[in-house]
Amino acid sequence: MVYNIHKKGEKGREEFLPKGTPSSRKKIGDVLLEAGVITPEQLEQALLAQKGNKRRLAYLLVDLGLAKEKDIVPVLGAFLGIPFMDLSQLNLEEISPRVKSIIPEFLMRRHLLIPISLKEANLSIAMADPLDVLALDDIARMTGYQIISFIACESEIKEAIDSYYKKFLTLEEILKETRGKGKIELIGDREEEADVSKLKVDAESGPVINVVNHLLIEAISAGASDVHIEPYKNQLRTRYRIDGMLHEVSSPPKELHAAIVSRVKIMSRLDIAERRLPQDGRCKAVLEDRDVDLRISIIPTAFGEKVVLRILDPESLCLELTELGFEPEALPVYKKKIDNPYGIILVTGPTSSGKSTTLYSTLKILNTIDKNIITVEDPVEYVIEGINQVQIKPEIGLDFVTGLRSFMRQDPNILMVGEIRDRETAEVAINAALTGHLVFSTLHTNDAPGAITRLVNMGVEPFLITSTVIMSLSQRLVRIICPACKESYQVSRAMLQEIGFPSREESSVLYKGAGCKKCANIGYKGRIGVFELMEMTDSIRDLVLDREPTYKIRDCAEAEGMISLKEATARKVFAGVTTVEEFLRITVEERALH
Repeated sequence: MVYNIHKKGEKGREEFLPKGTPSSRKKIGDVLLEAGVITPEQLEQALLAQKGNKRRLAYLLVDLGLAKEKDIVPVLGAFLGIPFMDLSQLNLEEISPRVKSIIPEFLMRRHLLIPISLKEANLSIAMADPLDVLALDDIARMTGYQIISFIACESEIKEAIDSYYKKFLTLEEILKETRGKGKIELIGDREEEADVSKLKVDAESGPVINVVNHLLIEAISAGASDVHIEPYKNQLRTRYRIDGMLHEVSSPPKELHAAIVSRVKIMSRLDIAERRLPQDGRCKAVLEDRDVDLRISIIPTAFGEKVVLRILDPESLCLELTELGFEPEALPVYKKKIDNPYGIILVTGPTSSGKSTTLYSTLKILNTIDKNIITVEDPVEYVIEGINQVQIKPEIGLDFVTGLRSFMRQDPNILMVGEIRDRETAEVAINAALTGHLVFSTLHTNDAPGAITRLVNMGVEPFLITSTVIMSLSQRLVRIICPACKESYQVSRAMLQEIGFPSREESSVLYKGAGCKKCANIGYKGRIGVFELMEMTDSIRDLVLDREPTYKIRDCAEAEGMISLKEATARKVFAGVTTVEEFLRITVEERALH
C-alpha cells in the first residue's frame, strides 16, 4: 500500500492519508496519543519545537527525549499497514553480500534504508520513512526490482549500514579533532593554493597517522592485495581488492583526503609538493612481526589525487609447488622441466593471474648453494635470500635488455626476466638459453599456445623458438570456497551443459559458500591457480616451424594430453574447491580474449 503525507490542520500537525481511503485522515500526534506512547503535554512541546524545523514529528519526539524510538515506530507501522522490522533481532551477518551490494552505501545513508533480502524480482528493504516515495522510486529505477518496504528504527538502520561497511569507530573522534582547522581541496587550479607546510603538519598529526594505519591494518588482516583511496566531489571512497574482487569499505571523511595523501607520500618518500603529476614509491610496514612491502601509486584526478597501495605479502608470494594448484598430471611435468639445465620456460596470463607467485615459488625451490640465480624485474616484489635480484631503471638506461646482457658476464646458471616485451629482449633471452642457461620469463598472452605465436609475431625466427622454448605455462586464479560455510547442492546435466560446463552425469553435486564471519559473508576465502601446461613436443615443433596458427598448436597439444584452462577449472568445481560462477568467469574471460 502507498501512502501520502499531508500537512494540514492547526499547529502544523502531520496527517497521513492511505490511498483509497480519502475520508480517513488522522494526525500522527493523535495516533501516538491513542497508543499511549506520549502525553498531550509532550505532544504540545514537540509541536512548538517543530515550528521552522523540517524534522518529522515522530523523530522530533525521540530527539527531544519525549519518547522512545522503539515505542513510536511499531505504532506508525501498525497505523500505516506497513510491517515493522526489528533490526536488533535480525542477524545481519546472514544477509548475503549480493543483497548488501545491490544499493550503494551513499544511497542507503541518504534515504536511511537497507536491503534485507532478494527473492526473484522482489527486493525487501527496511526504511526509516517508508512513505518516502522519491526514495522508493530511486531504488526501484536503479535496481530494476519490485520494492517491498518495511518500517524500522532510524538508529538501527544507521547501525546496520555501519555494520555492512565495517565503519571505523575512530572516525567520529578524528572528525572532532580536525573540525575547525579548515579544508584542503585538491580540485583544478586551486591545488596550487595549498600550503605545503600545512599539508606536512596535517599528515604527521596523530589522527591522520591513525587513519592510514587503520586502513592498512584492516586491509592486511582481510587479505587484501590493494587499497584504493578515490576522491570524488562530495565524498572519499575506499575499496579493498580481496581475492581479485574490489569491495567497498567505509571511508575517512572527505576533509582528511589531502592529509591522508600527504601521509602516504611521506611514508614512501615522494614529493609532497607535487600534486599535478603521477608518482610511484614504496615502503615497508610491520604487522605483528610480519614484514609487508607496500608499492604506492598516486595519480591526479578531477577531484584530487587517487592513491593505490599494492600490498606485497612475502608469505603469499612464495608457496610450495604443491600449493599452487597444479593438476596431478601436470605437476610432475612442471617439476621435470624446471630441472632442465638450459632452455626457456614461459609463464603467461593477464595481469594479476598469479605469474609472480609461480615464478617466485619456482625460484625458491631451485635456490641451492650450487646455483647462481640472477633476476631482472620491474619491480622486485619479493626479496629471496641467496638470489641476485635487480630492479630495472629505464630512466638511467638499465632495462631488461641491458640487464640481461650484463648478467651473462656474471656466470649465471638460471636467469629470470620479468617480462619479454619486445623482439630485442626475446633475442637476448634466446641467446642465453642457447649458451646453456635456464631462463624464466613472462608474457601477456591468453593461453599457453599463444605464447609461441606471440614470439613469432615479435619477429623471432621459428627455428630459434623450437630450439630454446621447452615449456609454456598459462594460468589464472580462481577463488576458493570458504571451508567454514561450504554447502552442497545438486544441478542437472542439462543446466550445466547450457552454460558450457562439461558434465557426463544426469545430475552433479556442486558446492558454494553460504557466507559467514570467517569469509566476511563473501563465501570465498583465498585463491588458487588453474594451469594450462604445454610441453614443446616434436609435433608442436613441426607446427611452429611451419608457422601454423595458434588454434592448430592448441589442438595438437590437447590431443597429446594438455589440460586446458577450462578443463582445469571444471575439475576444481567438481572437487568442491571453487564454484560454477568462477568457472563462468574464467571461460567468459577466455572467450573475450580470443
